[in-house]
Amino acid sequence: MPSRRTFLQLTGLSAASVTLGIAAPTTADATPARPIPDGAFALGVASGDPRPDGFVLWTRLAPTPLAVDGHGGMPASQVPVQWEVAEDSRFRHVVRRGLAIASPDLAHAVHPEVRGLRPGREYFYRFRVGTQVSPIGRTKTLPAYGDQFTFATASCQAWYHGYFAAHRDIARRAPDAVFFLGDYIYEYGIVAGDNLWRAGVTVGPEHGVEIETLEQYRLRYSLFKSDPDLQAAHAVAPWFLVWDDHEVQNNYGAANSLYGVPPELFVHRRAVAYRAYYENAPLALDSLPQGPSSRVYRRYDIGSLARVHLLDTRQYRDPLPVDEADRVSEQRTIMGAEQEAWLYDGLRRSRAPWNIVAGGVVLSAVTDDRTEQWDGYPANRRRVLEAMGGAGTSVMLTGDIHRHVASELKLDFADPASRTVGVELVCSSVGSNGDGTDTDAYAKDWLQHPYMKLYNARRGYVHSTMTRSELTTEFVNFPYIQADADAQPNVVARFRTPVVDPRLEAL
Repeated sequence: MPSRRTFLQLTGLSAASVTLGIAAPTTADATPARPIPDGAFALGVASGDPRPDGFVLWTRLAPTPLAVDGHGGMPASQVPVQWEVAEDSRFRHVVRRGLAIASPDLAHAVHPEVRGLRPGREYFYRFRVGTQVSPIGRTKTLPAYGDQFTFATASCQAWYHGYFAAHRDIARRAPDAVFFLGDYIYEYGIVAGDNLWRAGVTVGPEHGVEIETLEQYRLRYSLFKSDPDLQAAHAVAPWFLVWDDHEVQNNYGAANSLYGVPPELFVHRRAVAYRAYYENAPLALDSLPQGPSSRVYRRYDIGSLARVHLLDTRQYRDPLPVDEADRVSEQRTIMGAEQEAWLYDGLRRSRAPWNIVAGGVVLSAVTDDRTEQWDGYPANRRRVLEAMGGAGTSVMLTGDIHRHVASELKLDFADPASRTVGVELVCSSVGSNGDGTDTDAYAKDWLQHPYMKLYNARRGYVHSTMTRSELTTEFVNFPYIQADADAQPNVVARFRTPVVDPRLEAL
């Protein structure tokens, strides 16, 4: 694995360009050396990784976001970007401002890390480059104490399979935060008459191949992020992001491709995919890739209400099992030993009534042949459930399967009388698999278990309200997404989970 220094040299990414993309010296010239074409903020704005005293801001300059070369219509030079944070949407009370340098090394993206703000407060932000001003974003700091916290969960947004009605409704509801649980982009070639189901759109031949290079990954992010509803959801709340497989390649493992890409080539593909992910997400510097490695598992406290753990169940996992003995081996891990120890330590030290754990794939037991999920790592799952059982009530947030599922987390899924340590809320996809149906042939695999309380195969998202005594959850779906973005939301199920004696009570 290349060192951080070697990777920076190989890719032309300098430590200076990374640092300046977060904060430039106050003496730096805020005027671009040459005019930037109109539409510099065509990919919108975002915030993420919130803390009690601040958050990360993001934008990426791209006046021609779908330029075939992946550079967004920007010159191959650095561009100063000013940013402001205010207590009001008219910016009459600006509380923080600064300057970041958008470098071609990072696709002209900037990631200012704002600190020194007050906890539990709503803030507004904007960017400026030359005479151009970005759309205004709304964000929030995490509370110092916390009596109530609202959040949405979403995943799997295949742009080519339909419109993002889920993001439109998330933006309307303006939660305190959004958890995005993986598959932000898809790597497949997009071909009319094959997998291009979003009505009324066309794409050029440059989108018709599986993406492999840094420029192709950048272009794919530009295509997905051009969606106005996705931009609106980003602009209304801070996001917690985790990744799954399609940010690189379908079902990839720690160092291997399941599609025959040689390891010496696949390690490069991971490196450029991870870099493009960082370039296009509101992530802190801690998540900057080091070659084909990126520390994206991280921890937050929502005051004393809840502790949040964001997991990486992709980068450190053991290969898929070769037989049943391998599958049930005590040594198997989907998280890697270091991340396991980190999670168990965080749960053990938590004093919050709730523990939110967010990851890419389903934790609950379904069938033994679902080895891509935690069913392929039962010993690791048992260790996680035992750690959850020693802490407050756990709320597992996952996606991946393009279905809504609500499950009670049993200390031992094989024993119906086993203690319930929390609940798992699986969100369906935003776009992947098109319109979907209320049920399908896989429903029986899930609903055969008494701890499974919901299965729905339409597109949508999940909205939750957490208080000190209970969690109220709405599973929202849409009757269609392929035709247009105007489908109206439908709450297909509502559940109450008490913090004491947790369970899923249908409302």
